Amino acid sequence: MTLSELRFVVAVAREKNFRRAAEKCFVSQPALSLAIKKLEEELGLSLFERNRSEVSITPVGQLIINQANVVLDEAAKIKELAFQGDSQLKQPFSLGLIYSIAPYLLPLMIPILRKDSPEMPLEVEENITKNLEEWGVGGCLSSTVVVGWLLARFLWHQTNKKLTYLAS
Repeated sequence: MTLSELRFVVAVAREKNFRRAAEKCFVSQPALSLAIKKLEEELGLSLFERNRSEVSITPVGQLIINQANVVLDEAAKIKELAFQGDSQLKQPFSLGLIYSIAPYLLPLMIPILRKDSPEMPLEVEENITKNLEEWGVGGCLSSTVVVGWLLARFLWHQTNKKLTYLAS
């Protein structure tokens, strides 16, 4: 049993016609019919009653079609989860920096971010510490670089081409 076979079964149930279902699934009608026949043989039952003018769903076929819809919905959720996980670095990243640090860090950071995450939109906000802290806590910024009671230093390591955060 494959997801394609389940898609074909659902399409036939929806269309009540093998030819139209095949068109909706972008396959030939013989290929769709063969896949459904294979599934019916695997299950040991008929999903559809066929005659020249119409296709009707058997009672057990309706139960299987209902479950096939659930399975296909769940499979779509898996794809969505994968897409969300894959697209994390495609979401906008807003970085807040204080005026005195921005001219020194941005020329180092931006090329790295563009290389590692070329599709990630970068929004830069330069402002005073108080405003950046409020915006960071409020969720308006993804990250902030400020100097306060905690002295933050970013060091550029030529050997491994990374920005490293050190707090002291």
